[in-house]
Amino acid sequence: MFEDIWKWAGQFRTSNKNLGVDKNHIRTEVRKVFDDCRYWIDHNVFAGDEIAVRFSHRMVSIHPFSNGNGRHSRLIADILASNGFGRPFFSWGSINLTAQGAARSAYLKALREADDNDYQSLIDFARQ
Repeated sequence: MFEDIWKWAGQFRTSNKNLGVDKNHIRTEVRKVFDDCRYWIDHNVFAGDEIAVRFSHRMVSIHPFSNGNGRHSRLIADILASNGFGRPFFSWGSINLTAQGAARSAYLKALREADDNDYQSLIDFARQ
């Protein structure tokens, strides 16, 4: 995704950060979220939008890459929503979420609510 920007793009991080799981647990946690997502889909546990948003949130919380984790997780959620569930791409607030401002603040607030297992604000934000 970012191979023309960062030499290490697509490679899991090799150091611990203040966000995410321990660097030694990244592969296991990524596998878990893929397995959970497959279960959610196979057993109709959540609606398609919620599955995509939960998947994105879990990837952000794992924080597998040194940079670009939010962009990567939102792209995967868009692909899952569109190709997996036939839904339109998410708008994700219709603004650059890497820039400081109201949209980023709303996004971060919704992520914190999702950390507490309340996904509705994140789903609503994604579909704004």
